[in-house]
Amino acid sequence: MTKFLIATAVGISVVSCDNGQFKTKKSLENQIDTVSYAVGLNMATQIKSNFEDANADLLLQGFKNGIDSTNLLLESKDVQDILRKYFQKKNEERMKKMQEEQVKKAEAEFGDLKKENEEFLEKNKAKEGVVTTESGLQYVVLKEGKGESPKATSKVKVHYHGTLIDGTVFDSSVDRKEPAEFLLNRVIKGWTEGIQLMKPGAKYKFFIPSDLGYGATPRPGGKIKPFATLIFEVELLEELK
Repeated sequence: MTKFLIATAVGISVVSCDNGQFKTKKSLENQIDTVSYAVGLNMATQIKSNFEDANADLLLQGFKNGIDSTNLLLESKDVQDILRKYFQKKNEERMKKMQEEQVKKAEAEFGDLKKENEEFLEKNKAKEGVVTTESGLQYVVLKEGKGESPKATSKVKVHYHGTLIDGTVFDSSVDRKEPAEFLLNRVIKGWTEGIQLMKPGAKYKFFIPSDLGYGATPRPGGKIKPFATLIFEVELLEELK
């Protein structure tokens, strides 16, 4: 899509040129003129929004070379891959910047809550029976199971009861009286890691730091606030095939 927008806008520029100079009009005389001008304005807006660093001269040169298939500075077969990598990187940079801004905003508003949850985890890891993994996940074995542990790509069936550090229940398959099924690589990091420690029939209690849960951006309006520690009692019923 981005390639199409760029090529279209450049094409409009090129076909409107005569000896390198634009043919300009002071009025739009018919429907074709009006639509052509509207498309040009629209494409220019798209390019400015998606590729503000564009080199206009090379845009024009690339279009001209593509039309007559001569003097190419790039192999045609490489064009799509070049565009894909560039705009994927730009999108990742944009998302990272947005996330950093969201974290700063959340820290300003929920700084006290963040500190409270960090202090809870610090005290909790010193309690008897609590194991802390390299990632910061904390857990207590309530009951061991038997068999093979699931893998990150496994689909599992579990019963769970989720609370915050103040005891607020935010989700519970136990209360619904209906086990949950899901792929381990489709849930929060704390679950993906934690359930791989278990064997069928086991029951563990997890204390999941916010960076392994929903971080600074949980679902708006829900019971889980930014930087919340998530406490789950989880029973692994079975690994599904």
